[in-house]
Amino acid sequence: MARSLDGLVLAPVADQAPGQVGTRTRFTYHEKDGVIWAEYAGGDVVRGHLVGRREGDRLDFRYVQLKHDGTTSSGHCVSAVVELADGRVRLEETWQWESQAGSGTSVVEQIHEKCGTGH
Repeated sequence: MARSLDGLVLAPVADQAPGQVGTRTRFTYHEKDGVIWAEYAGGDVVRGHLVGRREGDRLDFRYVQLKHDGTTSSGHCVSAVVELADGRVRLEETWQWESQAGSGTSVVEQIHEKCGTGH
């Protein structure tokens, strides 16, 4: 099993559709006894939260967010936790909106806060 997500900061490696999570979004993860949660913000997202469970290297959570245009949205995501060769963590995500139409996949990777990049 990849290491704990607790205290890690992750960012998308690519922008999603306009008005959604993008490369300027930062996720701060927490983990304790199989429970995961995170706060996120940046780009078009003013504030977002996710909460769910971790079983082995699989996350299953729901998310809700507020965008700068005042709209809220929510959905469900299942992620695979992968440890990269350089020791950073990657989440390979499959998500689906529940409050609106749409689904897809995305990748977020651990960043080093000092330089703001994954390198």
